[in-house]
Order: sequence, then structure tokens, then C-alpha cells
Amino acid sequence: MDYEERITAAELGEGEARHELSLRPQTLQEYIGQKTATDNLKVFIEAAKLRGEPLDHVLFYGPPGLGKTTLAGIIANEMGVDIRITSGPAIERAGDLAAILTNLNENDVLFIDEIHRLNRSVEEVLYSAMEDFALDIIIGKGPSARSIRLDIARFTLIGATTRAGSLSAPLRDRFGVNCKFEMYTKDELAQIIGRTAGLLGVTADEKSIDEMARRSRGTPRIANRLLKRVRDFSQVKGDGNIDIGITREALNALGVDYMGLEHLDREILKTIIERFDGGPVGIDTIAASIGEERVTIEDVYEPYLIQAGFLHRTQKGRVVSKLAYQHLGIDCDDDEEEQITINISD
Repeated sequence: MDYEERITAAELGEGEARHELSLRPQTLQEYIGQKTATDNLKVFIEAAKLRGEPLDHVLFYGPPGLGKTTLAGIIANEMGVDIRITSGPAIERAGDLAAILTNLNENDVLFIDEIHRLNRSVEEVLYSAMEDFALDIIIGKGPSARSIRLDIARFTLIGATTRAGSLSAPLRDRFGVNCKFEMYTKDELAQIIGRTAGLLGVTADEKSIDEMARRSRGTPRIANRLLKRVRDFSQVKGDGNIDIGITREALNALGVDYMGLEHLDREILKTIIERFDGGPVGIDTIAASIGEERVTIEDVYEPYLIQAGFLHRTQKGRVVSKLAYQHLGIDCDDDEEEQITINISD
């Protein structure tokens, strides 16, 4: 199964990136959610503008689909500078990074997505660029090799990662501003869906918006994707207006239940309950049982199941919660519930 094409995938699918640009807010005032991060950034941006300096380097970390790229673009807009967007895997050699940095203008923003995937040799060149706004380049090989230093324009590096722990300590310490992105509340997602509906020219009632928000797994990208699919159903099977009936019909047809779980989420929970008595069970065993790779379960499905309280990760393995039994309509007897409590406490 291509998990990036799931309706609840937090990553951008093919063909979505260009369309999503038109839906993204352009200013901090328009940006919804992440209040702690945005309130602090307002102060830091204003202070940098008063001093006529670039904003200090910023690190965004958190699950995908929460608005890290959008907020990077907003920072550039608020600073009145250009932004250059790239990703860690795209910068293969130190020369690639040097080419990007030497083309930046004063105070510009460089946004590197998946910064934890930077090559170590590239990362070492980045250190001097971040601290001294200079590049140390090695020319030649062997005894004739020599190092030259190139001055570059002062810039702001914004790094985004879903795995802050995978960043090396020297790189992480060079960021002056650290912003952790949290999952969105249902009310915040409802505001985002309402805003997107207005931009798309779609009429949706309050109940429908709340229903989509509840099934969006705390992620704006998923919320916008669900809205687009519900819009399709309303135009083909309805009168073009989104009401609660067409919303539920569309989301049920897409396999997204009222808690935002899709088929494989439910299959993971059912497998642990029915084959392994609710756990604990190792992740490799789960992967073999459902025919998925371990990394897919860990990176794609498991985070939301844990955040929503359906699954617990213990030293002995994965354990489902009582909430998972209730959600799936499976009886949880006292012995099983007691075993779950013991395993979690361990």
C-alpha cells in the first residue's frame, strides 16, 4: 500500500503542493494555531526588523502536516525578504550548499525541510555559515589542497524536522529559536476548514465542519484534504452544498471513522487484541502479522494511535488501551484490563 496516497497521510501527495500554496496564509495574523510559537516569533521578528538584522536561526520540529513550511514562508513575508526552499536529501555535496548560500541576498531566509537528513560533510560546512556567515571551502586534493574562506550575505536558516532527536548536537545548538509544533485542537481545525472552504468557494454548515475537524487527526493538511473530498461528494451526489449527511457519507466511504482512524489503523489494533490478547507485543511481530514494514508502522500509523490514546509503547512491547477496545466494539474483560494496566505501569 502506498501510504503517502492515503487520505489521512500527513505528507503532501503528488500534485497537491501547487494547489496547497493558494490555501496557505501569508501573514502571522492569518495563521491559525501554534499560538506559543507565533506569539514569540512576532516579538523576535519585530526586534530583528528594528535592529536591521536577520532573524536568528529557527528550528521547527514536530509531526508532518502541521504548518512548518507555511510558517517559514510567513516569516519571510513578515521580514520583507525572499525565501529559498530546499530539503536535506536534495543537498548532496558541500558544493550544492555553497551554491545556494552564495546566491542569497542580505537577510534572506533559507528553509531546509527534513534537515535531520543532511549529509554530515554538508552539515560541517553549514556550521561556519550559520555562525560567521562565511564558507570554508577546500580546493584541490592531497598535499596541494588548500582552504579558502568566502564571505556570504547574512541570512536566516529555518530548519524543519519530524525527528529533532536525529539532529546532531552541534547543529541543534546553533539554532537560536526552537519551536515545537503541537497537534491542533478540534476548534482550531474547524477554523482552518472554515477558512479553506471560503477560499474554495464552498458552503459548509457548522456541523459538517466540526465533523471533518474531529476526523482530521489533529493535522491541518488532512483537514484540508478531507474538505476537498467531501466537496467532491457534495457536487456529484448532492447540490454542491456541504451538510452533515453528505459529510458523513463521504468520510465513511473514504474509510475514515469518527476518531480519524482508517482501515490499517483499526487493523493494527485488532491484530494486537485478537492475536496477542491486547499485548504486549513487539513491533516486528505486528509488522509481520499485517504485512507492513516496521518503519511504516512506526513513522506513519503509530504516532497518532499513541497520541489519541489507543496504543501504548512499553519496554515489553505495544499494548492497546481500554479506549481501543471501546472504539472497536470489543469486550474488554477485567483480567485483560488489569493486564493492560500492569504492562503500562512497567
